Amino acid sequence: MVSERGLEVLRVIVQDYVASREPVGSKTIVDRYAFGVSAATIRNDMAQLEEEELIAAPHTSSGRIPTDKGYRVFVDQLSDLRPLSAAQKHAIETFLGSSVDLDDVLSRTVRLLSQLTSQVALLQYPTLSRTTIRHIEVVLLAPTRLLTVLITDGGRVEQRMVDLQREVDETLLDDLRSRLNSTLGGCPLAEAPTRLEHLGESFPPETAPLADAVARALMEQILAGRQDRFLMAGTGNLARTEKDFPGSIHPVLDAIEEQVVLLKLFSEMAHDGTGVAVSIGRENAQFGLAEASVLSSGYRSSSGELARLGVLGPTRMDYSNNMAAVRAVARYLSRLLGEG
Repeated sequence: MVSERGLEVLRVIVQDYVASREPVGSKTIVDRYAFGVSAATIRNDMAQLEEEELIAAPHTSSGRIPTDKGYRVFVDQLSDLRPLSAAQKHAIETFLGSSVDLDDVLSRTVRLLSQLTSQVALLQYPTLSRTTIRHIEVVLLAPTRLLTVLITDGGRVEQRMVDLQREVDETLLDDLRSRLNSTLGGCPLAEAPTRLEHLGESFPPETAPLADAVARALMEQILAGRQDRFLMAGTGNLARTEKDFPGSIHPVLDAIEEQVVLLKLFSEMAHDGTGVAVSIGRENAQFGLAEASVLSSGYRSSSGELARLGVLGPTRMDYSNNMAAVRAVARYLSRLLGEG
């Protein structure tokens, strides 16, 4: 059983090692922190931490570094996350507040989170099981070319070009646009393909092929939008921390290329009382990330769908700052999308 002082010793070992990448010795702890006890007492505390497998000696020296288990105990003790600075909060509001649509805000979010944490940022698109179609626009680009635009209640915009076998005029286009919105306006995405299958039947034989071509394009847009999508930014940060992966960084690079793996990991992570889930080192072994840590938090789209965002990096990371950043960005994103 680790004493309260022992947990404090673990905390400063984690903090010093994260900051310096150097093993931490008892003399360093006594010199830097006001524990009010001798170096011999701190060594005894460190011996107990080592016996509990919370710290380890990377080589024959007096210094110790945290183990995966030590990081886990440290994270579990973080009842209060360090708040973001006023400058960080302002950056979130300014950068995300100027987004033009859902794709833009999510792209900005993942880039911002990478900058705030210096880790690889990950973001899952909202699932679309409860998403409905807000509006469909059909734009004439050329006599035989159209642009279909599908807009959901969550703010997602999908576009697709449609090449036609015959020319079309604005009168026919107005009729097509009106029927599409009458048929699909407010329709759940899950039901839309079934309704589109029969769209051409309501048109005269000479214009039915046009309606069918547009219906096929819209079905492709809807089916593409229903797939799980993942955004990522900051993979270059891994190269800068390559020394923190004692084995090899290549399994981590392989794992982050497999979006299905990351989505499965996200889905299995349980959020704690801080609203952030943390999976550390060997806890990620089945996903090929035994030398990495993953932090995630949930956010909600305007239609109430839950998705996750987070960061991935080496186990030697600033958990307090990164957890606070992930939580703050997730909360702001939920608020921003809820206003949309």
